[in-house]
Amino acid sequence: MAKVVMYCTAICPFCTAAERLLKSRGVTDIEKIRIDLDPAKQDEMVARSGGARSVPQVFINDTHIGGFDDTSALDAAGKLVPMLAA
Repeated sequence: MAKVVMYCTAICPFCTAAERLLKSRGVTDIEKIRIDLDPAKQDEMVARSGGARSVPQVFINDTHIGGFDDTSALDAAGKLVPMLAA
């Protein structure tokens, strides 16, 4: 199973939706990085994502996927599960 990292905050419905989607696709371990607890992690997220400032920001094996809409679109296109299996 691929390594999944998600930058998130405590009260973010899109973060919850992204986590639910990933878990429904078999992901058992998501490394959640809370940018609301550590402001330096927000700077890290912006740098890693190429400038994205909103949460969630999802990474699969160090590949930036994007937010919930991007993750959901990848799933709808049938590309999420193969990425997770890699």
